[in-house]
Amino acid sequence: MKHIILLAVAAICSVATWAQNDPVIMKVNGKPITRSEFEYSYNKNNSEGVIDKKSIRDYVELFVNYKLKVEAAYEAGLDTMQTFRDEFLSYRNQQIRPSFINDDDIEAEAKRIYEETRERVDNNGGMVRAAHILLQTNQRATETEIAAKRAKADSIYNELAKGADFAEMAKQFSDDKRTGQNGGELGWIQKGVTVKEFEDALYSLKVGDISKPVESPFGFHIIKAEETRMFFPYDTVRTDILRFIDQRGIRERIIDNKLETLAKESNGKTIEQLLDERTEKLEAEDNELKYLNKEYLEGPLLFEISSRTVWDKAQKDTEGLATYFKKHKKNYKWDQPRFKGMVYHVRNADDVKAVKNSVKGLAFDKWAEQLRNTFNSDSIHRIKVEKGLFKKGDNPYIDKMVFKVKNAEVKPTKDYPIDAHYGKTIKAPEDYTDVRALVVADYQEQLEKAWIEELRAKYPVEIYDNIVETVNNH
Repeated sequence: MKHIILLAVAAICSVATWAQNDPVIMKVNGKPITRSEFEYSYNKNNSEGVIDKKSIRDYVELFVNYKLKVEAAYEAGLDTMQTFRDEFLSYRNQQIRPSFINDDDIEAEAKRIYEETRERVDNNGGMVRAAHILLQTNQRATETEIAAKRAKADSIYNELAKGADFAEMAKQFSDDKRTGQNGGELGWIQKGVTVKEFEDALYSLKVGDISKPVESPFGFHIIKAEETRMFFPYDTVRTDILRFIDQRGIRERIIDNKLETLAKESNGKTIEQLLDERTEKLEAEDNELKYLNKEYLEGPLLFEISSRTVWDKAQKDTEGLATYFKKHKKNYKWDQPRFKGMVYHVRNADDVKAVKNSVKGLAFDKWAEQLRNTFNSDSIHRIKVEKGLFKKGDNPYIDKMVFKVKNAEVKPTKDYPIDAHYGKTIKAPEDYTDVRALVVADYQEQLEKAWIEELRAKYPVEIYDNIVETVNNH
């Protein structure tokens, strides 16, 4: 009994020590956030090289806003969406799956691949170190050209039969320039890696023999068998096999097999349950992993709730954008006037006036569709148009015709010899569409600010300043 009591006391003391070593730095909607989590986020986002580096105090406010938005996402039930769950588990499992195998598992697979390869090679005649001289023919070669290559190959073979040096002849005559520079050396060859004509000829030779010209889809080969052997020892190819395992994704297959085996041996547990249990274990041992996985969990939630509440809303709320622009119109002044209209090029003089009449009275954002439907069908294009807001220097035609720039250089538009323009010069934006990107960005900022105020009023936040003072200093 005394032993049990001592163990219980030790456990309590351990928990107390952990709480002291990693105290709660804040609570957001009643949920405690430890100093280590805040430090992880702060240090990651304010590392050396970050341009807009924040002080710890400034970052506290940003971090609280982040957590408030995540709370809103949870309340909206976004974490229950299947697409969200699938995305999160995919990210998380990338971190967890490799922990199910170790170096011994990879070594065992490497040896299995080696033995399988060794048996296949040794049972099929072993390996031959070969060299060749290639007289290449292409697929479109005529009979005359092929005959000329064959005659040249026969001539080279005859010289070799008389004692000519194979390496020197390869350097001089082989069309395979890569191997020719090295005396025709091809290295060690095993069955199944070359074309059949070459393989059959090579494996019929004895060491030191030179074949008569052999025709293949590549041309005419003169082949020399230089040495034979069985497959290489494991230690000499181990590094190549390990590289092969990584390059071909075999490591993932090893993990899959290991998980399937563990699931079968676990009395009914699924692979997903095994991954969950391993995640819990590893996160208890590694704060970096725990908070990385938390980022994977909360990041997509933050993105989705922000899109719904701020980003997409600002893009689609045309009435809100118009109201915002009207209220803050003085913030969108230009330092020089703009031409709001179009420059267009036509084939026939009659279309100059027709183009103007077709868009007269229409809203500016409707011009493009109207012109396309009226003048340009799938098969006939009567006009070419450049529409937009132009300041001096944006378009040479506008510079010349509207802003009267004397040295503006315009090039004739092929097949459309007549240039014209239509629109008006304005000194400041008339509505939000004239500066849409700027207004959207500012409107988003306003929505964001209002949203944060709403969240802070809705969810209680407690910040423990005495713990904040110890961040990165304990």
